[in-house]
Amino acid sequence: MNLYYIPIIIFGLLILISAIFTVKQQTAAIIERFGRFNAIRQSGLRFKIPLVDRIAGRLSLKIQQLDVIIETKTLDDVFVKLKVSVQYKVIRDKVYDAFYKLDYPHDQITSYVFDVVRAEVPKMKLDDVFVKKDDIAIAVKRELNEAMIEYGYDIIKTLVTDIDPDAQVKEAMNRINASEREKIAAQFEGDAARILIVEKAKAEAESKRLQGQGIADQRREIARGLEESVEVLNKVGINSQEASALIVVTQHYDTLQAIGGETNSNLILLPNSPQAGSTMLNDMVASFTASNQIGEAMKKSKKKTEE
Repeated sequence: MNLYYIPIIIFGLLILISAIFTVKQQTAAIIERFGRFNAIRQSGLRFKIPLVDRIAGRLSLKIQQLDVIIETKTLDDVFVKLKVSVQYKVIRDKVYDAFYKLDYPHDQITSYVFDVVRAEVPKMKLDDVFVKKDDIAIAVKRELNEAMIEYGYDIIKTLVTDIDPDAQVKEAMNRINASEREKIAAQFEGDAARILIVEKAKAEAESKRLQGQGIADQRREIARGLEESVEVLNKVGINSQEASALIVVTQHYDTLQAIGGETNSNLILLPNSPQAGSTMLNDMVASFTASNQIGEAMKKSKKKTEE
């Protein structure tokens, strides 16, 4: 082979290699011929005319994300930073518009996000910004879709991923939250204390009622026992007055015996002479007689008044 053909062969191979190119999956290549748009090539092995056609650029057709941080002011004059994540992609049928109509799509999207957020957030108070962040995201998506669809971009979704108020405002919010929780805790503690007091009072009232009932039953049984004792004594020839005196004396000495059986008792029973039982019985009889006389007198007086 003549050595003069070697450079020609090498040049031919280079021309052939430059005519072949590949396009990756989910990517579009823009081909220009002499500086003018010629065609759009999708993924796969592609060809172009060497020295005439060139690859002007490539656009990804995948979903991409742009994070935009905006600082703005709320309705209650609180400065807050919002992070808005915009998910978008190039429309396959509008690759030409996406490549030639916009030089810096990220800057365009960022400008629209700033415009919408700074129009929406100043209408809300800080608490509403947290509650209505989805409304802000929907408003951003709506405005972006209307503006970017013309340039071949489809806005898939917008998300408000972070809301960051000023540090002093966050500290104040934490203090308010802590105070509110302490207030609720104090209310619960007060309710619990009130319930304990009420339940304790109910228990004491029930205890007093049962104690009174027990005392009444005890006195009723004592009276029944005394009555039976008097009847038994009457049967053996002892009249009622003597029987009552005997019962009183017996109980008096039973009391003295019970007191004497207590080693640490400080109780002193007065009077404690043998005549004490008889004296107490006479006093009781005199008291009952006086009470009966007063009752009879009151009945007669009331009857005369009615007449």
